[in-house]
Amino acid sequence: MDCLLSAGCSGDSGVIMAVLDTIKENNTFRRLYRSKKCYVYPQIVVYAAKNRLGEFRYGITTSKKIGNAVSRSRCRRVIRAALFEYADELSQCKKGYDVVIVARKKTAFLKSTQLVEPIGDSLRQAGIIDKKNV
Repeated sequence: MDCLLSAGCSGDSGVIMAVLDTIKENNTFRRLYRSKKCYVYPQIVVYAAKNRLGEFRYGITTSKKIGNAVSRSRCRRVIRAALFEYADELSQCKKGYDVVIVARKKTAFLKSTQLVEPIGDSLRQAGIIDKKNV
């Protein structure tokens, strides 16, 4: 339980909506890069593969090609915000999948609302979320 999404930041009124685990091991990232499922968009690249854990995990990668540390951190925040639009579907997903989202140069200039559609399309193509949910 690494990432919590809560609504309302004032005191005790915050409601926890979903919990998504993150990928931390380098060998897991490398396994996903070698996987056959790769979905390329002008803004991001998404790699997906099944895991044996039975839960959804995600990882976000930003390289130095994106820019300085501030812009790389912003890219990670924007991608994470767009991914959490699908948090309810992902937390109820019965299948175990690992997903790595790689930022591209265009990602630094986008808002999270502009990344919701490419992330959703890639998750649907990979079969992680249902096509009729969103």
